[in-house]
Order: sequence, then structure tokens, then C-alpha cells
Amino acid sequence: MNKYEVSEYRACRLLNLSRSVYRYEKKDCHDEEVKDLLNSLTEKHPRYGFYKLYCKIRQMGHLWNHKRIYRVYRTLGLNLRKKPKKRKLVREKHSLEAPLVLNKSWSLDYMTDAFDNGKRFRTANVLDDCNREALGIKASVSLPAVRVTDFLDEIAYSRGYPLKLRLDNGPENISREMRRWAKKHKVEIIYIQPGKPAQNAYIERFNRTYREEVLDMYLFKDIDHVQHITDVWIAEYNQERPHESLGDLTPKQFANKQNSSIYSLY
Repeated sequence: MNKYEVSEYRACRLLNLSRSVYRYEKKDCHDEEVKDLLNSLTEKHPRYGFYKLYCKIRQMGHLWNHKRIYRVYRTLGLNLRKKPKKRKLVREKHSLEAPLVLNKSWSLDYMTDAFDNGKRFRTANVLDDCNREALGIKASVSLPAVRVTDFLDEIAYSRGYPLKLRLDNGPENISREMRRWAKKHKVEIIYIQPGKPAQNAYIERFNRTYREEVLDMYLFKDIDHVQHITDVWIAEYNQERPHESLGDLTPKQFANKQNSSIYSLY
């Protein structure tokens, strides 16, 4: 400004600039002590937010302005929430082998869809791993563990209980009710490893077929409508639909073949 012989006041007016802003010089802030203290506190109390940290600093006798502490807090990136690590259940890997006899191993899984009004419903699907027979599908708006175990009892009433039941790690499956049911009927529960649906491949493949041929094909009015169409489809699936994995036999034909081969041994 002195170069052009213009006063500071006039130059600031022409530029619409405050004289205090023009005269401002950034101060060298010595925040190392604040940074060290915030880092040590957050390491000791990782769930504390800014206000609790500020209170702790005041408890320790420091009189730093809250705006200064918050500026350092943001500079260190402590205002950004860290996503906690998701706790995963440790499960032993079990190889997926097709049982050679019926009723030795069942698979259970769940699916979700919606009625024509948008309300959601769920299904519990049960499969015999030996002949891929659909033992039953229970449709309901909600499927707590008690309702699922009652459904398994209904299937077992005419078929008997399996030796093993393969499940994922859903809340219904790891519940106390499910474990109590398994212990009562001497059923070994095999949990697949979290995030490994291929370890329950038989029921996953079945779910895909059920999705394509039933859930994606119809608009459902209510649970009774879902259950009726599902029951009709199960009968066709078990008695008429050939399976490549069974040598193009239906599940019922394969079961009859298994039974006849067993009887021939006696």
C-alpha cells in the first residue's frame, strides 16, 4: 500500500476488507501438550466423546479454553467415529458330505419376502441332505425359535428326528431354545462358519429354486396364500421334479430306491 501511497484505511474500504483481518498474523500455537494429553486420554477411554474428555482435562487442573481443546480434538481426527470390529463366532469347519441314508442330516435355513401390500414375511425351509427332499416350509410373519422348534417337531412326528441339523448363525439358531430342543431329542447341531453359506450348499441351492419358482412368481395376499401355494409346490418338487444330482430321479424315487437297497441286505 505504501508503494502506491494509499492509506491502509482507504485500501481496506476499497477491498471491503476488515482492517483487523488485514492486520491478523497467525500465532504459533504450542498445542503439543494438549495433543499428548488428548491422545493418552482417548487411548485409556476409547468410548469417551469430546465433552467427557474436556471434563477430564478440567478435573486434572488444566484451564485451556474449550474451543482450543476442540480444535486440537478435530485436528487429531478424534471426532471421526471408528467402526468397531464385528465380533464373529468361532466355528469349526465341517465338510459338506451327502449322507448315504435318509434322516441322518437335515438342513434348515430362512428366507424373506413380502405380500402385495409390502408387509414382510419369512419362511423356514427344511431339507433332507440325503435325497434333497423338502421336508417342509413354514411361512409366518415372524419365526421365533419356539415356533421353529415346534415346526421341526411336526416334521419329526411322522419321520423321526435326524442325527444332525445343519444351521447358520442366525439368532433363532443360536438361541437357548434351539439348543434345548437339540439336547432333548439328541440332535447334533452343526453350525456353519459365519459368512460361509457354501457350507450349507444343499439348502442354499434349494432356496434358489424356491425363490425362482414360487416367491418371485406370485403376488401373495396373506400367509395362508403363501402356505397353500408352497405346499402344492413342495408336493410337485418331491414327487415330480427330477434332480440331476440324484441321477434325474425325484426325491421320492431316490428315497424308495434307498429303502429297497437297504431291505435287500436282509
